[in-house]
Amino acid sequence: MFQSLIDVILPVFLVIGAGYTATRSGYFREAHIDGLMKFTQGFAIPCLLFLAIANLDLSASFDPRLLASFYSAAGLCFVAGMVGARLIFAREWEDCIAIGFCCLFSNSVLLGLPITERAYGPDNLTGNFAIIAIHSPFCYCVGITVMEVFRNRGHGGAQMIKSVLSAMFKNALILGISLGFIVNLTGLGVPGVVDEALNLITRAALPGALFALGGVLVKYRPEGDLRAIIFVCCISLLLHPSLVWLFGSSLALPQDLFRSGVLTAAMAPGFNAYIFANMYGRAKRVAASSVLVGTAASILTVWLWLTLLG
Repeated sequence: MFQSLIDVILPVFLVIGAGYTATRSGYFREAHIDGLMKFTQGFAIPCLLFLAIANLDLSASFDPRLLASFYSAAGLCFVAGMVGARLIFAREWEDCIAIGFCCLFSNSVLLGLPITERAYGPDNLTGNFAIIAIHSPFCYCVGITVMEVFRNRGHGGAQMIKSVLSAMFKNALILGISLGFIVNLTGLGVPGVVDEALNLITRAALPGALFALGGVLVKYRPEGDLRAIIFVCCISLLLHPSLVWLFGSSLALPQDLFRSGVLTAAMAPGFNAYIFANMYGRAKRVAASSVLVGTAASILTVWLWLTLLG
C-alpha cells in the first residue's frame, strides 16, 4: 500500500521539481513561468473542467448525505483556516481568506482519483465524481464571495453584490464548469473535431500547471511562513477528513461513498489554492508552499487514513 502511494505521488513531485530546477537554473525566466501560468489557469484547465463536466453522468448516485458530509466539513475548515490565520498569525483579512481557501480546496482530481482507484478499484469512484462535479464551483463561490465582501466593505450592498458577480463571471474556471453543465444538461453534442482539439489542449493542463508551480516556488519559499504552512496542512490533511468521517458516520453513508468522501477530504491542498491566491495577490507564498509541503506530507497521512478505512 505504501509503495503504491509513492508510485502515485512521486510523478507529481518530479514534474514540480522539473519546473523548479528549470527556473532555478535560469533556463526558464519569470516571464516564461508567468506565461505558462496564464495558459494553464486561464485556458487549459477551464477546457479540462468543461470536458469533464460535459461528459459526466449526472444521474449516477449524487447522494445528498455524501455532499452534505463533505462540503459541511470543507466549509468548517475554510472558517477554521480564515479565523485561525487572523487570531494566531495576525494576517490581514484578505490574506486570511486566501489561507482559508487553501484549507477548503483539497486535491480531488490529481491525487484523490488515482489514490481511490488504486485502493478500491475503478468501480468505486462514484462518490469521487459526485464530489468533483461541484467541487470547483462550490469552493470558488465561497472563496470569491467572502473575498469580495471583505474587499468591498464600507461600500454599499449593491456595489458588493456587483463585485462578487463580476469576479465570479470573469473567472475562467467557473465559466468552463458552467458551460460544461449547459452542454451536459441540454444534451448538446460537442463536434468531433472540437472535442479532439479540446482533448489536445487538456493534456497539457495538469502537467503544465504543476511545472509552473515548480517555477513559482523559486520565488515563494516557506521562510517566515512555516507555521502558517503547517497550520494549513494540519487542517487539510487531518481536520477535514476527520469531520467527513464524523458526519458520514452519523448519516450512515454507504461504505463506498464513505471511503470516497474521507479519502478526497484527506488530500493535500489542490493547485487551485495557489490559483486563488495568485488571482488576488494574497498569501501566495503560503498557498504555493502548502500545496508542495501538503502533498509530501500526504504520503504518510493518506496511508494512515487508508489503514483506518480498511
